[in-house]
Amino acid sequence: MDTSPKSKRGAGGRKGGGPRKKAVTRSTRAGLQFPVGRIGRYLKKGRYAQRVGTGAPVYLAAVLEYLAAEVLELAGNAARDNKKNRIIPRHVLLAVRNDEELGKLLAGVTIAHGGVLPNINPILLPKKNERAVKEPKSPSKAVKSPKKA
Repeated sequence: MDTSPKSKRGAGGRKGGGPRKKAVTRSTRAGLQFPVGRIGRYLKKGRYAQRVGTGAPVYLAAVLEYLAAEVLELAGNAARDNKKNRIIPRHVLLAVRNDEELGKLLAGVTIAHGGVLPNINPILLPKKNERAVKEPKSPSKAVKSPKKA
């Protein structure tokens, strides 16, 4: 067996131990912000299936990133409507509940400190014709009851 430095294999099986290439994350390759590697690890550790394909964590990361971006954009709009610079749980709730598709997706979800959508049942509101009838009557013209003797 030859023990000369040229025949030895360097780090990671490279001959001669030359300069190492800069590592490129799978998130960067996919053009995503969400961590593809971590999501892949969670998919394996969660035992959702015996084997996990290479495309599965990339696809899941892309879907999660899209949903997060959608919710954040709508919550940011809700915060601006309320003249605030910071998104709070109330803004997230307003964003989710006012959007038809997100509302359907998160129908059974409770958002802590989110409150509820402002809503008054129309039956509870006073009728317009009742208010018009009561307004012309003035207290000075009210009929006084006769004094009892």
